Amino acid sequence: MDKDIAQVIQKAIDGGELNASELRQLFGVHYLSEEAYMIQQASRRLSSETSKGKAEVHGQVGIDVGPCAKNCDFCSFAVKNKIFHELKVHALEDIVAKCLEFENAGANAIYLMATAAVNINEFIKMGKEVKASLKTEISLVANIDDFDEEGAKELKKAGFAGIYHCVRIGEGKITDIDPKVRIRTIHAAQNAGLLLGTSVGPVGPEHTLDELVETTILTRSLKPVNNASCRRINIPGLPLAAHGSMNYGQMAHILAVVRLASGYNIIGHGTHEPNGIGAMAGANLFWAEQGANPRDTSEHTVRGWTVERTQTVLKEAGWDILQGPSVMFGY
Repeated sequence: MDKDIAQVIQKAIDGGELNASELRQLFGVHYLSEEAYMIQQASRRLSSETSKGKAEVHGQVGIDVGPCAKNCDFCSFAVKNKIFHELKVHALEDIVAKCLEFENAGANAIYLMATAAVNINEFIKMGKEVKASLKTEISLVANIDDFDEEGAKELKKAGFAGIYHCVRIGEGKITDIDPKVRIRTIHAAQNAGLLLGTSVGPVGPEHTLDELVETTILTRSLKPVNNASCRRINIPGLPLAAHGSMNYGQMAHILAVVRLASGYNIIGHGTHEPNGIGAMAGANLFWAEQGANPRDTSEHTVRGWTVERTQTVLKEAGWDILQGPSVMFGY
């Protein structure tokens, strides 16, 4: 057992903030080593303590499908990836029905996801209709393009509890988005009283330790209510597919290090593809999905999971499922 690694793990357990050098040490551990399992156990301990042993399932509804000018290399919606050729926004009644299905199934929060092709005013109108249709105080979260302070205020007025917004690894290089704009949007949202969910990703084998460390420290500095780590899903024919992909074991290690970096002030930690390895390693948040998905080439994702199936994965990993609205998003 590496004593230095053990000391870094103990520092995190004791509530200390891990620095860049310490995070580099943890990320550098092989995911099948003894140290890696110690990191994952510590991650699980932090997640259990911050959430009082409760896990959450959030439902996400993709409201549109079509070409997006932000041109993220990893996204099926990117114009340059030539998968979708025209914008299609799902009917409002279908969107509402999907949200009600998630609510009835016991989801703790509902996310509305839109590409940058959807105007924020139209998105807000949809959000108001969804909010008015929901039967409980379930949290509503916006996963949309960048917006300004006025947009943030309008989202809050419409009934959104928070946003899901990320500065992705390689932002501005493998996307046509300035990372400073992403951060500006997050600050505008928080100033308007919206809570933040974010993520380290999409992670692929090509990413360096320095990139993982830099993005992890950034997400922590943004003071989210939940953090996450996600792997890049390879879409056949796209340039990034040549790098291959991470397996769930590798991602469980990355998830655990990000969890230790996040500390006790961040309640939730998730991963975008529900799996038992991640749940054991400290993920107390999974997503069920309907509608379009940027990791898929279908208008109606085949990657999505039901709430019940997702809850089962968490239960099998020893988590209790929170009943009612999300604690992470302020209720």
